[in-house]
Amino acid sequence: MRPRSLALIAGLTLLTSCSSYKKPAPAFHEELVQPYTLATSDEVRIIVFGQANLSNTYKIDQAGNLAFPLIGQVSATGQTPDELANIIRSRLQGGFVRDPDVSVEVAVYGPIFVMGEVNNAGQYAFLPGMTVQNIIATAGGFTARARQEDVDLTRQINGEIQSGRVLITAPVRPGDTLYVHERLF
Repeated sequence: MRPRSLALIAGLTLLTSCSSYKKPAPAFHEELVQPYTLATSDEVRIIVFGQANLSNTYKIDQAGNLAFPLIGQVSATGQTPDELANIIRSRLQGGFVRDPDVSVEVAVYGPIFVMGEVNNAGQYAFLPGMTVQNIIATAGGFTARARQEDVDLTRQINGEIQSGRVLITAPVRPGDTLYVHERLF
């Protein structure tokens, strides 16, 4: 074969291998629009109305629990804030507080991690409503070599790690890891 033909075949092979798109499972996109569920390293503000000594900010530990006065360890990961409030309410009703009114809100979300072709890769605080583009701006923006159309996003869904390529307008969640690829040309 002629060298020119070999170069053309090699170039086409490279382009077809680079165009592979890691399409995430349908659950990945469904997770983007579901209510937020609590995860380890989140901090929640729990208010028991009329009970100032129980109202405080609590951190969810690595095991997914938080230690709450009177009732002990409460499993928090995988629960929405409303579900956690109902669990605490029902356990407090078991002889500790008459007709407790419990409210739970996220005080501090877990971080987002950014890697690859950004100016300051690292761990960043999550704010509700953030998109991939917002968190990349927080990480100092794209480098000159960055592929700016889409990024790889890794997220834990129902205890399973899933990855997929998303547009920079996609919403992010606490605990997500973003990887910005280098462009080819």
